[in-house]
Amino acid sequence: MSGTVIGRGVQIAALREGLERGRLVTVTGAAGVGKSRLAAEAAPACGEPWRTAIRVRCPDTAPTVPGTLTALLAQAVTGSRPAPEERADLDALTERIVRGLAAPGPSSTRALLIDDADAVHAECAGLVQRLLMAVPGVRVLVTSRRALGLGDERVVRLGPLAEPDAVRLLLARVREYGGEFEPSEGELAEVARVCRLLDGVPLAVELAAAHLRRGMSVRAVAERLERDRCWLTAPGARLRRHRSLRAALGAGYLLSDGPVRAVWSRASVFVGAFTEATAVYLCSGAGTTAEQVPACLARLAAEGVLETVGDPGGVRPPRYRMARAARDFGAERLRHAGETPVARERHLLHYRRLAEVAGNLWSEGEQRQAAELVRDNREDLTALIRQALVPDAPAEHVRAALATVVDLWFWWAVHEHGEEGREQLGLLLPRYAPDDRLAARARWLAAWLHAPGDPAAVRALLDRAWPAAVLAGDDALVGWIAHVQGVLAWEQGDAGTAAECFRQAAGAVPAYAPGGPSAAVSLAALAVVQAGTAPAAARRSARRALAWPGVRDDAWAVAVGHWARAYVEHRQGRGERAWRRARRALAVLDRTGEVPGLALQGLLTAIESGDQTCVFVPPPRGEHTGRPRLVSPC
Repeated sequence: MSGTVIGRGVQIAALREGLERGRLVTVTGAAGVGKSRLAAEAAPACGEPWRTAIRVRCPDTAPTVPGTLTALLAQAVTGSRPAPEERADLDALTERIVRGLAAPGPSSTRALLIDDADAVHAECAGLVQRLLMAVPGVRVLVTSRRALGLGDERVVRLGPLAEPDAVRLLLARVREYGGEFEPSEGELAEVARVCRLLDGVPLAVELAAAHLRRGMSVRAVAERLERDRCWLTAPGARLRRHRSLRAALGAGYLLSDGPVRAVWSRASVFVGAFTEATAVYLCSGAGTTAEQVPACLARLAAEGVLETVGDPGGVRPPRYRMARAARDFGAERLRHAGETPVARERHLLHYRRLAEVAGNLWSEGEQRQAAELVRDNREDLTALIRQALVPDAPAEHVRAALATVVDLWFWWAVHEHGEEGREQLGLLLPRYAPDDRLAARARWLAAWLHAPGDPAAVRALLDRAWPAAVLAGDDALVGWIAHVQGVLAWEQGDAGTAAECFRQAAGAVPAYAPGGPSAAVSLAALAVVQAGTAPAAARRSARRALAWPGVRDDAWAVAVGHWARAYVEHRQGRGERAWRRARRALAVLDRTGEVPGLALQGLLTAIESGDQTCVFVPPPRGEHTGRPRLVSPC
């Protein structure tokens, strides 16, 4: 593939600096990021001795026999091919290379470019080390997926192109071979989508451009890439590994040993970032021990198959994410090995347990940790739910997905992802046949997420959830259903019914009940309803909310209680006291960093402006009644 990779100015500058200051520079990066091209561009521009550097291209196939690189380099340095009997004596061949490099004369070359050293990685490291020690003036530039690991080595690691640069590269390649290509605004958005799906890898972008030159539409390429990225091909490429994205990835796969291949294919079931411990659980077995998995992950990260997420040297354990093309390739190998069902089953079991842990952490007061756990694993939790929506998904997978959504109630209701939660419940509930306690809790959660704004859907859901809750003796669920009924009554202007529902909810939900909001939330809602008609009762309800058992470990319930009490004070004309209470609540939220405080901020604004009518965040879908929102006040 000819031409210059666009947007590599910084990387070329870093490589040139390394070539000027160091004797050994290795250009590393994942398959297809343009290591060979960058080295070929940067080295001659550095002047002597790189203008006369000897270039050796190593085989790009499976691991080669020992001595392959030494023989190639001896031939390049001396100009004559070693005889078969000479190839067996590697020490003699090495001495021949040293003499050739050290020979005096103006035409002598003391710079070597060893291109694509993956297939001879171990031999390359040993040979380069000997040459650097034996010939003080020699300089070596190596391209490889991973560094050689030598002491004086300078490593320039290439990454993918930024989206604007990838878009320019794709358009340039299409125009280069196919004439004018001026995409419309819609087509340009699809071009950007193609580059995002390809993670900005230059080889993949150029392969996509080849399909566009052959008449395939941009939308068709993008839709095909959504399903699989390894189908991209360019049969006319000079190097075999550049003829398809599958071949480029497969070259590294063939050079890996068995455990590394197994970890690569099994880790392809992860959609987002994952920890080392999770990979050990999912990737070990069938010839790969748990002790081998961390080293395999490090090897894959060094070769660009995995990227390290976050700060590798930080306090938190390292997390990895697999590149999308590498994930598609690994999924192919997993299917070929017949291990896909087992890997997906382990994936489901792990993330089902993770959702349970997150729900327990929230109930036990570790709300920051619970939210971080969901946030870090959100993509794979979503993948678990999507797997249950395929037509032939087993019933136990549907149950696991529904239980996961219910366990994450706080993520949907408190952390303002209600639309996503509603959508997932709406898809899963029709697929779940039993009319049991899980279905009842799922319908309650769906009703809560629909209220306010869709009273008909809320009533239909509660009408089915109520009998199951009563028959199961689930007092907490009975209370939560009453809370949602109170929300409906309040939105319809029936303050008396709303107050009674919230009072019943607070009396029904046991202290420390997991899986839903504390009774303190219902008491706070009761205080808001009473604020306009029974000020003394409203103050008592707000105080009870903040004194409820376990409420001090529930940052969200504390915020709701302070919100309600500040609102009551504000409605009674005690603006300064209300302002101070709202500020204290916001300070608590700032320290925990977890529970959103938009309603408290809205209340502060209203207090400062003297507005006592419209002080809260409006309900979803834009309906604003002038009453405080009770579904999720914060």
